[in-house]
Amino acid sequence: MSGFVEKPEPVEVPGLVHIHTGKVRDLYRNEAGDLVMVASDRMSAYDWVLPTEIPDKGRVLTQLSLWWFEKLIDLVPNHVISTDLPAGAPADWAGRTLICRSLRMIPVECVARGYLTGSGLAEYEESRTVCGLALPEGLMDGSELPAPIFTPATKAAVGDHDENVPYEEVARQTGAETAALLRRTTLDVYGRARDIARDRGIILADTKFEFGFDGERLVIADEVLTPDSSRFWPAATWEPGRPQPSYDKQYVRDWLTSPASGWDRKSEQPPPALPQEIVDATRAKYLEAYERLTGLSWQ
Repeated sequence: MSGFVEKPEPVEVPGLVHIHTGKVRDLYRNEAGDLVMVASDRMSAYDWVLPTEIPDKGRVLTQLSLWWFEKLIDLVPNHVISTDLPAGAPADWAGRTLICRSLRMIPVECVARGYLTGSGLAEYEESRTVCGLALPEGLMDGSELPAPIFTPATKAAVGDHDENVPYEEVARQTGAETAALLRRTTLDVYGRARDIARDRGIILADTKFEFGFDGERLVIADEVLTPDSSRFWPAATWEPGRPQPSYDKQYVRDWLTSPASGWDRKSEQPPPALPQEIVDATRAKYLEAYERLTGLSWQ
């Protein structure tokens, strides 16, 4: 059992129809048929959406995505139409709301990896492959790969794991031409973002994208290159052979699996509320990632 510890009720706004509540984002449709995407402050870990929110998290994700969309516009168009607040929306939606094109979404998580860690490391240790791609001997946790690789995954519902799949499965599902376009675009965007992050003292270890079609045009959607969708590591402390400190929910994961939480991850019991010091430390990491990447001060 997993999913929401406490599933929130959707906010009712005149002229908007609620269509989905995700781990972080709530989706609505306006009268023009556009999507209205609202990034909440919800935090997920270990397939649970936790009962404790991280203040400003949704705004950080939204503003950082917008910053990246501008950096990537010559590589791939994005789904954003406007950042204007819909009429009648609550004031708390400011800074966390995007009005977006409604796309024909591709049901694939497009993952790019430049470093070995996470589920890729687990597969490598068993077979010296990641998503069926052969890798050389001698790599360890945190090693830079000889070249970035495309390692797609299936999209999971709230409470389920995304599942890594070989490229051939993507080609079977989407067609060879679309699969090749997804791989090329994913690696192009990763390469651009990796270089930008590196110039700011941050390693982009891996990241995932979602794409859809606007007519025949491939468009990048949802969020991009945030601490929720990417592993960002401080370059100054990078050292292969051990887990790397990261700009994400590391504090949350560490506390949940510590004796202090009293929670058994393997049980069917939902995780407990986070203590204030974990909330504060996690918020600080998200803000630090935003400020180091953009060079801007958080308002």
